[in-house]
Parts: sequence; C-alpha cells; structure tokens
Amino acid sequence: MALTTKLAILGGGPAGLTAAIYAARGQLNPIVIEGVSSGGQLMTTSEVENFPGFPDGVQGPELMENMRKQALRFGTVFVSENAHTVRLGSRPFAIVTDAQEILAETLIITTGARSRSIGIASERTLMGRGVSVCATCDGFFFRGKDVAVVGGGDAAMEEAVFLTRFAKSVTVIHRRDKFRASPIMLKRAQDNAKIKFVLDSVVEEILDGGSGKVKGVRLKNIKTGDLSELTLDGIFVAIGHEPNTSLFKGQLELTERGFIKATETATSIPGVFAAGDVQDEKYKQAITASGAGCMAALNAQWFLDEHDQPAETPADAKVVAAQSTAKESTPPTNDAGTSTSSVVPPALATSTASSP
Repeated sequence: MALTTKLAILGGGPAGLTAAIYAARGQLNPIVIEGVSSGGQLMTTSEVENFPGFPDGVQGPELMENMRKQALRFGTVFVSENAHTVRLGSRPFAIVTDAQEILAETLIITTGARSRSIGIASERTLMGRGVSVCATCDGFFFRGKDVAVVGGGDAAMEEAVFLTRFAKSVTVIHRRDKFRASPIMLKRAQDNAKIKFVLDSVVEEILDGGSGKVKGVRLKNIKTGDLSELTLDGIFVAIGHEPNTSLFKGQLELTERGFIKATETATSIPGVFAAGDVQDEKYKQAITASGAGCMAALNAQWFLDEHDQPAETPADAKVVAAQSTAKESTPPTNDAGTSTSSVVPPALATSTASSP
C-alpha cells in the first residue's frame, strides 16, 4: 500500500527543512524523503558565521539538527531512505524508495548540488581543515594568510578575487595554460596584485605536516612531470558544481548545465516546485536555499488551495513520526569532500544543498 500525502519534499538540506517547517505549520502534513544521509553540504561545514540569528556562529551539523527538530515539532514526517525513481507524468506524483512508494499531490525538489572535487584522499581528509569549496563561506577565516584556488573558470576567478579581501596572497592553480573564464573575469584576476598563477599544474597532494590542517600542496607540472611544493594555509576548490537532477531528466525542463528551470520555484510541471542549489546556478548559499524553501512551501500550499485535492497520511507508515527524536548527526563525507541530501542514488549523490 502506497503512502499518500498532500506534499512530499525530496531532500533534507536547508531548503527542504525550511519548506517542511512552513508546510507543516500550514497543515500540509509534509513527508520529507531525506535519504540515508541528510543535512546537505552544511553537514561538513565546521563554523557557519553568515546565517542570521547566530552572533557567535554555529556549527553546520548543529544548525541542520536544530532545523530538523523544528520541522519535527510541527508534525513533519521523515523518511530516511534514498529515492531511486520519481514519476511526474500525472498527479499524484510518485516517489519510490527501496522500501515503499509515496504518492504526493505536490512535490518540492531540494536535492541540492555537489561540488566537483580534485579527487585525492587528502582533499577529503582535510575538508573543513583548510580545504574549502566556498570562499564566501570561509574566506574570513584566512585573513592575512596564503591561500590557493584550484580552477580556471569564472567561478575560480571570482573566488580568487573575493579572497584577496582577506588573504595575504592568492595563487590560482590551473591544469592548462588557457582559461575557460570569460575575458573580463580573467583580466580582473590578472590585474589584482595579490593574485599569481601556476599553470599547467595539478594538485598531487595536500600537505598537513602531521598537523591535521593544510600546510601546503604538492604540485605536478603536467607538461614536464616536475614536482614542486607550495606553502599554503588554505586551498579552495572551484571547479564547478553538479546538480543532483538525474532523477528528473526527461521529465522536468533543465538548464544547459543540468539545473532545474524554475520561476519563483515553479517548475515546468504544475504542482512540482524546486528550491535550493538544485535550481540555483548563482548564489548557492544556505540562507538563499532556506528562502527558496519557504517560497516553495507557500506556493505548494496555494496550489493545493486552488486544486483542493487533500490526502491523508497513514499512521502506520514506515516513517519516523513527528514524535520521534531528531536523529544524531555525524558529518558524512564522500568523494567530493561534501555531504549530500542523498535522495539520489549513492553513485550520484555527493551534496545538497547549499553552502552557507
């Protein structure tokens, strides 16, 4: 027997949990399919200092745990399983996990995006200990220090320029001698006296000297094979993001980069909404993800009001009920060094949701 609900939310990061809080308070009885590993990228973020309401900062996992408890308080039901199939051809929409099928009159997709990684073990080990994927989030911690940015596109140039507000020096490491960055972004970086470039080189190893914190990198010149070391206090990986949208290809309209096309969270299918990094190619912040989650929940509520097709949630469903204790959060990691909403298959999932 399928589990039915007025609203299902795919993803357990800031967007999904904010949507759940608003929807639960609106008496929509939301079900959040959070995956085996929930919380989004904030689960691997140590100190969050730019989320409003925390003057002394807050640990990423603590913030997500509190948001989950708040959603539970208002009656949100959580399914801690990965979704492997979604059918959006008609209402109710179907979400299939390994254990059950969920039928929802409306759906909010908050499956997030994952940062591309260099792909070395030391990157994963030192993530949050000098390795970062978000200059906006972590640049402040590197005031007066030497840092590097890995990448050659607009994102890398933007991160490098931003970091010069804090860092003593910024080294851009790029595997080629030509850049994918737009000419204007590249010139902006090249004209900055704090930024220097190491080209035709890849990061072979991130060094910590046994300290558990970034102390430098070992580089390999891909043309000559020569090895060199660069002393650093931090390294920012800026080689792009991959949205977790494989479940929706061929069903929802996507952008050229694979993000869900959404207008004020509404997708190409009526009753299906998207919020957070899965539809955000620009900002990728926890606060903007939460704002979009709020918008999506309100839009879902208004959609249901207009179409007036209620559904009930069985009390004996295989879910974590509202009275259950919020599960303890242990920051998971993956090949990208970030966590994921994990509502996509494990082979595809490395994030959710957004960076702070």
